Amino acid sequence: MTRKIADCRRYPSVMNCTLTISGEEDEVVRAAAEHAVSVHEHTDSPELREQIRASLEDERVAV
Repeated sequence: MTRKIADCRRYPSVMNCTLTISGEEDEVVRAAAEHAVSVHEHTDSPELREQIRASLEDERVAV
């Protein structure tokens, strides 16, 4: 299974967050949603999780 990444640097914020989360898709969506709620003050919802899922990228593996 291809690992996914969520990278806060791709989305400018007041706090200039630099967190990157990587892992299996469901793990990353869960962790990114928790981060969005606790750090960026978003409300956890199915819509937030779908936005996160849609923004995930495949992790590039260094060879």
